[in-house]
Amino acid sequence: MTTEVKVPSFPESVADGTIVTWHKQVGDSIEEEEVIADVETDKVVFEIPAPCSGVITEILEPEGTVVIALQVIAKIDETVSVAPQAAPAVVEARETPIESAPITVATQKDVKVNPAAKKLAQEKGISLDQVQGSGKQGRILKEDVQQVGSNVSSPVSVGVGERIEKRVPMTRLRLKIAERLVDAQHTAAMLTTFNEINMKPVMDIRTKYKDQFEKTHDSKLGFMSFFVKATTEALQKFPAINASIDGTDIVYHGFFDVGIAVSSPRGLVVPVLRNAEQMGLAEIENSIRAYGQKARDNKLAIDDITGGTFSITNGGVFGSMLSTPILNPPQSAILGMHNIVERPVVENGEIVIRPIMYVALTYDHRIVDGREAVQFLVTIKNSLEDPVRLLLDL
Repeated sequence: MTTEVKVPSFPESVADGTIVTWHKQVGDSIEEEEVIADVETDKVVFEIPAPCSGVITEILEPEGTVVIALQVIAKIDETVSVAPQAAPAVVEARETPIESAPITVATQKDVKVNPAAKKLAQEKGISLDQVQGSGKQGRILKEDVQQVGSNVSSPVSVGVGERIEKRVPMTRLRLKIAERLVDAQHTAAMLTTFNEINMKPVMDIRTKYKDQFEKTHDSKLGFMSFFVKATTEALQKFPAINASIDGTDIVYHGFFDVGIAVSSPRGLVVPVLRNAEQMGLAEIENSIRAYGQKARDNKLAIDDITGGTFSITNGGVFGSMLSTPILNPPQSAILGMHNIVERPVVENGEIVIRPIMYVALTYDHRIVDGREAVQFLVTIKNSLEDPVRLLLDL
């Protein structure tokens, strides 16, 4: 009996996707619900599970093909059962123009490797021991090999004065990010205001309570939860910053869904904390940690990254001192955090050293006035420099 493997139904906001990885090839045996392929959309990556156990008899669409919902992409014969063969630890790759000896590709013990990733590693002469897998259970994907390949020197001999270049197609997510950012610059009247925050009070609280907090809540106490709490308090005082434009209307949202920008193997994604104003510090920290792991594993769902009313991005984790973040449409504002550096400041007429963070608020001047933007940022500053305000709702 032959069973068709179909692309799952996409959400309404997704029209099609691209097959980025085949985890199995024709002739491979597969178990029911085992992931057979990955389909990338402009928002997330969908895993396609096998509808039954058996042997793959046909792959109808190769990697790179654009597919639509419910399209048949492979066939499985349920009546055939083939015991999987152990993969050899050493694979001889084809000879290259610059090396006559075969290239040895060694894999880590018990780490699964996609066939496309193995083939690419052989072609580029990359040992899979150098590759960190980002797939399910550490599976090495083609993109992981490409990432390593972009960070190592090319095996091609280059003469004096000779120049080379590498052309790599943009992923669907990167294309979507580019489209949204350019659209934001073309449609919104973006302006950025800055301020600085003395982080010593928050750092003192973390130092005093971090061990007890982690023991009680099974979560580390970070800076982001304080910023989220301070932000939701400020948003309630300045509703225009939590609003959005729809045609000729301004939509004021009666809820506070805060997007937190996180890095993933595919690029920057912004999962959303729903009703963040109702969350405690521990819930915020646990949610951000869970989203970060899902992003690294390419497990974020459409609902995880859509519908935010405000965003926070933290360039400080990469060492950024100051930046002007770009809006995430249709939101009207985004808060940029940066690294914390000890700087001389004046307190009570004396110069003292304090851990200072520069913060930036980019906002849509069409609906947010400069006065509101400045006061919003000052409200966040006051809350973090005197955290008791967050407890007393001041």
